[in-house]
Amino acid sequence: MDPKRTLKGGAAPVPAQGSPANPMKRPGLGEAIDRLARDVQQLRIDYERFFNGNLPLPPEELRNRVQTQIRNLRNASQPTAVDTFRLSDLEARFNSYGELYNRRLRDQEEGRQRHAARAAQAAPPRHDPEKGIVFGERVDPAAAEALYQGLAASPGDAPRFDLDTFQTYLAKQVASIREKTGCSEVQFRLASEEGKLKLKARPVPSPKGS
Repeated sequence: MDPKRTLKGGAAPVPAQGSPANPMKRPGLGEAIDRLARDVQQLRIDYERFFNGNLPLPPEELRNRVQTQIRNLRNASQPTAVDTFRLSDLEARFNSYGELYNRRLRDQEEGRQRHAARAAQAAPPRHDPEKGIVFGERVDPAAAEALYQGLAASPGDAPRFDLDTFQTYLAKQVASIREKTGCSEVQFRLASEEGKLKLKARPVPSPKGS
């Protein structure tokens, strides 16, 4: 018996070539909104990871992708009331996360600026060996090191003594010059003479009336 014919001899319908009898349902608006919900949740997690230091860069790529999804879904045709409500809720959450992210990023940046300003105020003054460094009764170790590093940086003229020895030498020179001239301070500077770097010292006159 021909399986393509019924008992009455009629032909049974045959599915068209390449078209299944039960075609799969195409993804709908609800599934796209489900995907959007997962991405919005992942965006919230990535924001927290970034501010906790576990993510090196802010999740800008994901943020832009979510924004594009929302725009495309807003233009979708024939949404149901449930779809419209879910999309509005997810868009509100996305906007809320974005505002929070921008505020925290701004606070973080302002905090870094305040920290940098405080660090600049607390930083010790820089010493310029070429312009001259003034020493009083006490030799400032940082100033002595600046002179020493200036000598060490000169090619071919690196000092053949360590920093402690150099600091002791400066202290003796300051005491000797103050005693001979009656000044209260002595200036040392590095000067180049005939291609060689030399340490120059001169007494600083005391202010009148002191």
